[in-house]
Amino acid sequence: MKRRHFNALALTIVPTGLSFHVAAQTVPTKAAAGSPPNEPVVLIVGDSLSAEYGLQRGRGWVALLQDRLAGERQSVRVVNASISGDTTAGGRSRLPALLRQHRPAVVVIELGGNDALRGLPLGMTRDNLSTMARLSREAGAQVLIVGMEMPPNYGARYAQEFREVFSAVAKAEQAALVPFFLAGVADGPDPLKLFQPDRIHPNEEAQPIMLANVWPALRPLLPR
Repeated sequence: MKRRHFNALALTIVPTGLSFHVAAQTVPTKAAAGSPPNEPVVLIVGDSLSAEYGLQRGRGWVALLQDRLAGERQSVRVVNASISGDTTAGGRSRLPALLRQHRPAVVVIELGGNDALRGLPLGMTRDNLSTMARLSREAGAQVLIVGMEMPPNYGARYAQEFREVFSAVAKAEQAALVPFFLAGVADGPDPLKLFQPDRIHPNEEAQPIMLANVWPALRPLLPR
């Protein structure tokens, strides 16, 4: 990763105490036109990075995922249960009901960034992610953990330990892993170009890059 760009971005977009949050909201993702009601479900449980915060509806990476699946004629429905500002604790509390309601074939867990930005203990983040992965597997779903990184202004040691939480959970829970959700966005040659004016949330131009980061890990998990 191009750390010099990520370091520069850290000085502007992630001051201590700030979170990927403005107002709690869930974003429903419409199923592909003409799709059967009992088609397999990919459930996305995330925060504002997946909840289309600040974007026109239907322009976020999750909506682009549904479009890609439809374009490849894959009969899979994407359910976006992401909430802006959510933490792993919030996701853990919401997940059992989501599993019962949607009976997903795949669960994508995109949480953890707000835990770090709020200074929550890494052990708690790891435990929540592990529990979510385990509950998803017990419900019969494949699991994809979407990793996040903190800039070095949080301290090199903390940043490394935070990064390792996601890989450790994925390994222990036999889940697939996206190492860094914002690769090519936060660490690109001109990172500010890919963020909204708040310099926290990726803009519309960044969404295809985010999908491209998720797709190689997600595709092998999709029902055939």
